[in-house]
Amino acid sequence: MNGVGSGGREWSIEEKFEKIAEAGFTGIMAHLPTGQDAGLWRRLLDEYGFSLGIHSFPRKPEDMTELLREAKQFGVLYVNSQVMDSFVIGQAAVELLHGLVEEARKAQIPYMIETHRGRVTQDLHRTVDYVKAIPELRLTIDLSHYIVAGELTAAASRELEMAGELFDVLLQRTSAIHARVSNGEQVQVDIGPNGEHPMVKPFMKWWERGMSCWLNEAKPGDILPFVTELGPPDYAITEATYKREDRTEISDRWQQALVLKRLGEEAWEHAQANRGQ
Repeated sequence: MNGVGSGGREWSIEEKFEKIAEAGFTGIMAHLPTGQDAGLWRRLLDEYGFSLGIHSFPRKPEDMTELLREAKQFGVLYVNSQVMDSFVIGQAAVELLHGLVEEARKAQIPYMIETHRGRVTQDLHRTVDYVKAIPELRLTIDLSHYIVAGELTAAASRELEMAGELFDVLLQRTSAIHARVSNGEQVQVDIGPNGEHPMVKPFMKWWERGMSCWLNEAKPGDILPFVTELGPPDYAITEATYKREDRTEISDRWQQALVLKRLGEEAWEHAQANRGQ
């Protein structure tokens, strides 16, 4: 929602909450509100009945101890981590991820590791190894990072099929999904007013598979956040300019978020209908 608005101005925080509610969303993912923002966020979350999930960027398990405590105190529904950084590999990465999972277990709060490039999860192959090494590891699935890292375009049918076999290992640990579509060249692209982009079909297949895996294991009270995650520039593609303040996005992020919401609901309906098959 950063930079999103109308009439040449960004919506206020109150207007953003109102728009999110009008669109039928039931929660928000953000940083943990602190200081003066905490009271405002608590009031607005309660007013609209929204849940809150939060980001985190730990480098060691101890980085999460206080944040998890504060998150639970604030009433956060779940915590997502992009684990720093991509130069931590092998057994060191396994031990780091295991330590983070253990911190969340002690805090008794749902906790997911995001499949994100530039992080411990930089590489698809190594992330598959981490999942196999840590049975308790649960994931926030954002496959756009692996699609762009592998230059997996809609025309690369063989490569997409091969990647899909590895994706399936990760999708069996789905505990959240970040909806962003990559074309294999940019991590985030406009998919059209009704999801016409050719990469939408494989992404929806993966989302549905992740949802199905979650449904097959879900217990009462479990949650599966589906976040229409569209970043501002430099994630969002802009018209060419050298001045940051002059950049204009070529896509309407808010309208695209609504398209992704509809597609996510469609994938969820299919997953429920095919449950157990």
